[in-house]
Amino acid sequence: MMGMEDNDRKWRLADVGKWMKNAFLATVKGEFLMRLHVNRYFIHIVYTFFLFFISIWLSLKMEKTFTRVEEGRKALQDVEITYAQKTIELAGMGKMSKVMDMLEEKGSALTVPDKPADRIR
Repeated sequence: MMGMEDNDRKWRLADVGKWMKNAFLATVKGEFLMRLHVNRYFIHIVYTFFLFFISIWLSLKMEKTFTRVEEGRKALQDVEITYAQKTIELAGMGKMSKVMDMLEEKGSALTVPDKPADRIR
């Protein structure tokens, strides 16, 4: 009966600290995987971590690219707004009366030509 008490012993909260300490020391020494008896799967574990690393790295690169695309889209919208404003201003200046008024405001002696321009050959 005495031997069964050792095998059937329940864990206590105080044992958690000991387990954590042993796991930490095993990790530092590089024995953690061997204590878990998974040393024959070591290459699979390394490969899995490599795949996780590549996946995280690619998602960060894609996020950076999407950020640059959004910044480019905002800059393009600003340029389109400026272009629309300039087009409206140019359309307003295309009227002859507006041009004549602007020339008069500046004190220019230019007027609408009376006859067509001469061609020099």
